[in-house]
Amino acid sequence: MRAVKINDIVIRRAAGSDAAEVAEVWLRSFTAALPGVRRAHTDDEVRAWIREVVVPGQETWVATVDGSVVAMMVREGDDLDQLYVDPAWQGRGIGGRLVDVAKERSPSGLTLWTFQVNEAARRFYERHGFVAEEWTDGLRNEEREPDVRYE
Repeated sequence: MRAVKINDIVIRRAAGSDAAEVAEVWLRSFTAALPGVRRAHTDDEVRAWIREVVVPGQETWVATVDGSVVAMMVREGDDLDQLYVDPAWQGRGIGGRLVDVAKERSPSGLTLWTFQVNEAARRFYERHGFVAEEWTDGLRNEEREPDVRYE
């Protein structure tokens, strides 16, 4: 899929030069959405992970406005692994557009995990057709936070 421009928002595959902005979007979004969730890694560890692992080695997508990254998404096979929209850009349909890209690239279906306490994310995924299939006690994730699997 090539870059798609919709109302000044460009959705495209991330490039190495996007890694720093992708990391900042991830950090701002996680902090805003999950203030009570213990992060398993420092800001610098997250930045290194995105720079060295996520952007170069995974199917990473970004939404940009005027060349600046405002959202990011990672797909791993049929898993929607990461989806973060900068808090200043939430509520404008950007997350939904990234979900549409993931669905288009995984026509057999998608699976994703989110924390149970992230009610806004859960409502978002349910609005986009995902159904909660499994609830856990959080022992499988680094944050040790109860989560839910959607399909």
